[in-house]
Amino acid sequence: MNKKHYCNALIISLTLLLGCPHTLFGQQVTLDSLSLLKKSVPMPKESFVQKNPLSLAVVPAAFFTASALTWGERKNIRAIRNRYIPDFTNHYDDYLQWAPTATVYGLKLAGVKGRNNIGRATLSYAASLGIMAILVNGIKYTARVERPDGSTKNSFPSGHTATAFTNATFMHKEYGLVNPLYSIGAYGMSTFTGVGRELNNRHWVSDVLAGAGIGILSTQLAYFFIDKIYKNNGDNMSILSRYEGSGKPSFLSLKMGYTETTQDILGWEDDKASSRVNSGFETGVEGAYYFNNHWGVGGDFSFASFTIEPSSFLEDLDEKYSLIAQSIGSLNFSVGPYYATTLGNHWLFQAKVNAGVALGSKGSISWQYLDKKTGELEEEELFTYKPKNTMRVGTGVSMTYKINPGIGLTAYVDYAHSNPEIVYSMSWDEDEFGQLPLTKSVAKTSLKPVTRKTETYETTERAKIDYFTFGLRLTAFF
Repeated sequence: MNKKHYCNALIISLTLLLGCPHTLFGQQVTLDSLSLLKKSVPMPKESFVQKNPLSLAVVPAAFFTASALTWGERKNIRAIRNRYIPDFTNHYDDYLQWAPTATVYGLKLAGVKGRNNIGRATLSYAASLGIMAILVNGIKYTARVERPDGSTKNSFPSGHTATAFTNATFMHKEYGLVNPLYSIGAYGMSTFTGVGRELNNRHWVSDVLAGAGIGILSTQLAYFFIDKIYKNNGDNMSILSRYEGSGKPSFLSLKMGYTETTQDILGWEDDKASSRVNSGFETGVEGAYYFNNHWGVGGDFSFASFTIEPSSFLEDLDEKYSLIAQSIGSLNFSVGPYYATTLGNHWLFQAKVNAGVALGSKGSISWQYLDKKTGELEEEELFTYKPKNTMRVGTGVSMTYKINPGIGLTAYVDYAHSNPEIVYSMSWDEDEFGQLPLTKSVAKTSLKPVTRKTETYETTERAKIDYFTFGLRLTAFF
């Protein structure tokens, strides 16, 4: 299938591959070799999605929607960061955001032909930065959202992420048709920049998602208007646009979904009321390499988290006490066979079976109370739970709408099963707090003292973790 004009949307992955030569599927791409393709069959007519100016906002709109959907959960997502890497500090995101643009000019100075000559590319890039700066600063100092570290009130949207995705889309526009790996590497680095803003506790996840959308939209708009001024779609597009890709459905994607468990995960036997596991979320990266148009092998790297609603870990709690529960989750790695079939010109159906490992994350339940002496809220850990690492199996189906040959939006449904042992642990100082009021079910379990000084009790129960994920993937084909 031919690539008409240029890919007008995001190619995302977490792969850094900018060191690759400018080859495409093992063949050197030059203007001389591509000129031989000029006599190929006429290009098919563009679809409504490809030719309508509104199509420029399809992928940015997906990011803005994701930002809105995560707004209410941003503090919960930040709590996961604080739970695992509370002291993370690294300034790589200050520099990585500029790497795609530096690479573009390095390639042009080295004589590698891209979409435009260096003068026109610079004009498009300057327009992109101008649009991005107006949008970011206009929103920042109107919304006045406080940063997660409490330093200032200009958190939303993320300027670093907007800059990074502006630069990544600039590289995608200039060299995405020469080799899709340029785009993959550029968007991979911009994704790492956005993740870095969260890890450094400088931005909420909703800030980063909105920044990504603004960055992509800014470059799309800049190229749209500059192309109108020049009255064509690029200095070298008449040749580059006639290259035919592999046609195989190999892909890389960034995914996020809503999870729903089939049963409660925590709680001892015969104690259905001890806790309730609510729905949660799953996010990660997925990709597959296809050997032909139907069969391939792939895998995914994802994080799943399920919120816990404690109900009767303690009996007869006074109104001045409350329980705080951390989520339970796992880091997942899996691989397996993939099957794909096309349905018309724009639709792609895929199915998979996979197996791998699930690395459990530790969680806890704490009780919060008002200290009579200081008048401040205090928090004491009451109970912890830690799923042991275990095997994980699953399956899933998806349907992708291909906006163009290089990019698509995918709706997917996955099912995952694991059966880990969960280690429960309680500890307290009886001299200070006295005997804690336990539920009857807790009292009759096989809790055994581990140490005498801190009165730590521990037990192990096996639990099924079965859940469905309903979500969306932003899919880049190569």
